[in-house]
Amino acid sequence: MKHRIVVLGAGYAGAYVAGTLGRRLDPADTEITVVNAEPDFVQRLRLHQLAAGQEIEAPRLADVFGGTGVRLRLARVTAVEPERRVVAVADAGGGGELGYDTLVYALGSHGDDHGVPGVAEHAFDVSARPSALRLRERLGALEGQGGTVLVVGDGLTGIETATEIAETRPGLSVTLVADGELAARLSGGARDHLRAACARLGVTVLEHTRVEAVEAARVLCADGTVLASDATVWTAGFAVSSIAAVGGLEVTEGGRIVVDRTMRSVSHPDVYAVGDSVHAIGDNGLPLPMSCASAGFTGAQATAAILGRLTGRPVGNAKLGYLGNHISLGRRDGILQMVDKEARAKPKFTGGRRAARIKAGIVFMSLWATSHPTFLVPRRRHRVAAAPQASFDRAAV
Repeated sequence: MKHRIVVLGAGYAGAYVAGTLGRRLDPADTEITVVNAEPDFVQRLRLHQLAAGQEIEAPRLADVFGGTGVRLRLARVTAVEPERRVVAVADAGGGGELGYDTLVYALGSHGDDHGVPGVAEHAFDVSARPSALRLRERLGALEGQGGTVLVVGDGLTGIETATEIAETRPGLSVTLVADGELAARLSGGARDHLRAACARLGVTVLEHTRVEAVEAARVLCADGTVLASDATVWTAGFAVSSIAAVGGLEVTEGGRIVVDRTMRSVSHPDVYAVGDSVHAIGDNGLPLPMSCASAGFTGAQATAAILGRLTGRPVGNAKLGYLGNHISLGRRDGILQMVDKEARAKPKFTGGRRAARIKAGIVFMSLWATSHPTFLVPRRRHRVAAAPQASFDRAAV
């Protein structure tokens, strides 16, 4: 009987794991199924560009996995039952259940409203393609009217969204609202560069401003300030689905799956977690942040662990690093901020066109690697070792 591997989610982490396993494992021994709600690969790193009005490539997942033997199931995951080793899904046909022997949980994250009233009803976000397209439509309708756009949250997503909208749609008035000091985690020089970029692009920055409620045409702040807004974009953090917690997997307070060094669930060893869904400790002893880079590291480690345990080979340790942040400031400017072992910003940074080119290269390679999972197909794929389930026996963990 074939070993059933089910991968939930086909973002950067899930698509990488599925494609790599598909080209490394012999299809005579394994059956790999990817469950994803959309038929296309979504470049989440570029959703702020999509929202701003630019055209972003979205390869079809059927083409991405072509030649790997990976099966694609277009459906939404509704539940995970690790005790039964099944996943419940919903699709156009009504849905059903998928059984698995190994599960890779890569459902990613979504925008976190932090319980602020009105965010869900009135704010836009760029955490998913449908929501980014809704914002794109709204901005297009506003541009000829000289509308006002408020971007709430000065994390990387907020900074990139505000500067991208300001550059792509100069007819709009863009304001970036920061809870504290603007980009406080960056070095002093990088913050100065960011302020200069905002001034150049016409982005108004409001610091030390906490938003308490969002309404259809305005935002209410904790100090009593009322800000008019024709489109409020919420970028104040990300959260994960409750599916893992409800299913009984051990999770953090925020719902991310707790794993060992190999990305294996500490409560259910036939489950691996990667990307934003996982609470993984990096090589510096700190939790890895939600990021594309972390998706790559955790995906590589989970892949190595699954291959090793299924084939009877040693399980290697992939690098789990947090090197820094690449921030785009429109298409012709950017910031490359490296960090030290304590995840603190180093004094030096790279800015301007060079940083923009580096960021563009990273985005391009992320898409290319995901879209070409067969580019290193070996002549001989690895066979699953005899009695592979023995290595997944919970009593042995």
